[in-house]
Amino acid sequence: MTATSMYQVSFAPPMRAPKLVEPQGRVQRVTRLLALAHRIDALVAAGELRDLADAARVLGLTRARVTQLMNLLLLAPELQLAVMELPLTVNGRDTVTERSLRRIVAEAVWEQQLALWRQLHREVV
Repeated sequence: MTATSMYQVSFAPPMRAPKLVEPQGRVQRVTRLLALAHRIDALVAAGELRDLADAARVLGLTRARVTQLMNLLLLAPELQLAVMELPLTVNGRDTVTERSLRRIVAEAVWEQQLALWRQLHREVV
């Protein structure tokens, strides 16, 4: 007894996937650092990292540097959103740096942070 199988074969050229548009530029460093601060905070909250000192050891950073990163979480929510939505850097330097945000982070009142942000934004534009 012989078994027979039938297959349908197509000799048409394969369909090409649509070309994806490559973003022109790179995400600003301060945006990546804020995202990292949120990730560290989530890992500590979930118990995957014991504390910020543990995060520093795992990431190979000093505790002082991790503190600087985590201070970005002290920005007003509107400012954190603005940092996350910064335009891509096409060439040259980033428009906003973590260092330039330190004096804004040092301000405890969110309304005053917003005023300092507007001042910084005028300086870099």
